[in-house]
Amino acid sequence: MGIKLYGVGQSIYTRKVLACLYEKEVEFEFVDVDVFKSKEHKNEFFLARNPFGQVPVMEIDGDITLFESRAMTQFLAHNFMDQGTQFIFPHDKKKMAEMAPWIEVESTKFSPIAAKLGFECLFKSMYGLGSEIDEAVVSQLEEELCKLLDVYEVRLSKCKYLSGDDFGLADLHHMPEFENIMKIGSKKIVEARPNVSKWVATILARPSWAKVLAMQN
Repeated sequence: MGIKLYGVGQSIYTRKVLACLYEKEVEFEFVDVDVFKSKEHKNEFFLARNPFGQVPVMEIDGDITLFESRAMTQFLAHNFMDQGTQFIFPHDKKKMAEMAPWIEVESTKFSPIAAKLGFECLFKSMYGLGSEIDEAVVSQLEEELCKLLDVYEVRLSKCKYLSGDDFGLADLHHMPEFENIMKIGSKKIVEARPNVSKWVATILARPSWAKVLAMQN
């Protein structure tokens, strides 16, 4: 199965897919998309593959196209079930039921907060969209993050990962945002919660994540 991934190395969504590809030990070709100067994500070629003009996009065997990062990780988890990290447990309904809600929590509750924090504190100035951090925005986002991570702290007092006893997609999907959070002042929120802090350190220490970071370098 030939896989080509179109993306941007710094994109949190591209990074989710890259981490999954490495976890599943899948060979792939990476195509860097110029979203700044050439705006390749808005050209006819790219829009034919993702009508929303966003990265990443994945092509499989030249005749299957996927957009939306979490759709891609789910595809990889199902279609490469027998290699790399096991993410799908079709014969263990309890494991699947335990992990599934936390996949949704990341998507609907965590990512909207964390992505905005990363933008405000890291990427806004990097992309020339303003040099001043809006402290009021950051304060509000940190308040929301505190409430959410309080729930995580309880969950992680009962199991090693959000997904349960084994590393799963729910954990993998958090990696890019926590990479950014641990670079800014908001890391204090993580460090104040011992179970969350230990979990974040564990997932960011995975070999797959080191490979994602090495790609950018």
